[in-house]
Amino acid sequence: MYLKQSTLLLLLLQIFGALGQDEKTQRFLLYEINPGEGFNLRRDVYLRMAVLVAHLRALQPWTLVLPPWSSPYHWRSGHLDQEKVPWFKFFDTDSLSSFVSVIELHEFLKTQEEWKIDELVILEHFEFQENSLWEEKLEEVKCRESEIYYWKSNKNEWTGRFWNNPNITAKNLRCMAFQGLATSLLPFLVEENSKTIMLDRAEVALHHAFGDAEYWAARRSMRFAQELIVAAKEFRKAHLDSTDESDNTIRPKNWKDERQLDTNAKRGGPYIAVHLRRKDFVTGRATQVPSIPGAAKQIKILAEKHGLGKVFVASDGTEKELTELENLLLPLTLHRFRPTAEELESLLDGGVAIIEQIICSHARAFTGTFESTFSFRIQEEREIMGFHPDNTFQRLCGDDEGDCDQPTRWRVQFD
Repeated sequence: MYLKQSTLLLLLLQIFGALGQDEKTQRFLLYEINPGEGFNLRRDVYLRMAVLVAHLRALQPWTLVLPPWSSPYHWRSGHLDQEKVPWFKFFDTDSLSSFVSVIELHEFLKTQEEWKIDELVILEHFEFQENSLWEEKLEEVKCRESEIYYWKSNKNEWTGRFWNNPNITAKNLRCMAFQGLATSLLPFLVEENSKTIMLDRAEVALHHAFGDAEYWAARRSMRFAQELIVAAKEFRKAHLDSTDESDNTIRPKNWKDERQLDTNAKRGGPYIAVHLRRKDFVTGRATQVPSIPGAAKQIKILAEKHGLGKVFVASDGTEKELTELENLLLPLTLHRFRPTAEELESLLDGGVAIIEQIICSHARAFTGTFESTFSFRIQEEREIMGFHPDNTFQRLCGDDEGDCDQPTRWRVQFD
């Protein structure tokens, strides 16, 4: 067992100056996650890694290398080139850097004489044992060959799925079974002598302290790219009579200047926003996802409650389903963000998803889909902007659920 008392180990590292390593030596943490995970889960794993590196930087000069986006689940526009998409396409990387030092992968590679990662560590879950107590633990294990995406080359180096870049290799590879918070990896990472370490299956590591002020600082620093913010503003103004000035949603330029707002103040554009997840949720969570008629009934009730006649819907439903919804919502008017072919080529599927989230986050009231990370990201945006929780933490109920349980209210925490 490698890790049992991470708090004590961390204290010793702080006392003895990170085991005497040269504090001026720049170190880099790279990461990747399960290839099947979606866009918004990947955003969540970034937060775990960003907080981890923030703690590492208290001991040594670490930088987090941002993995490029490569056609996550739900990016269905197969005719577009959506491989190796840099973070600046979707997020303000200067804002990210104001929380923790980050660098794009392509920029990182320019600084390296050779594209070799010193240590590739694949995280795995411990095998389930009935009636076992949960404890933080880390130990080296034999790799499950069917679950890794790397292989030895004829140069005795590890090659494989390095963000679809065949020129990147790793000198060493090992698998570690891990159960614990992301920051519990800190002693292991600091003790390594390697300049560059990559964690694959980084989603195995849990949040250091989900929902605390540090989590929210990292989350608030995830400002969107300006191009996407402008596109969402233009759509809101043209179709939903919504502007930041009239909606009372003006935000400071720097996320660090954000403060707790009065949630009782009138806030949001004159429309209802809905995230209606379909596709895999219709079968995978059939009892918690409404039919189209069931969704229309609930949306009408919400619109009547707020006295509003416009509804914005973000959905992965088929055109047939959404046409049916539009007809059932009459006399309410349904609005969707539908980019032209040229706009889609520029924005990509990820940009379209973010624009939909921005529009949903500015509505007078929002209702989402059960256990959807897409909905959760919207709720976070609304929390940051000071919306009343009653108008934010709502979800559509399955047809047979009746008055279903609503989402947990994760309230924003400021320093």
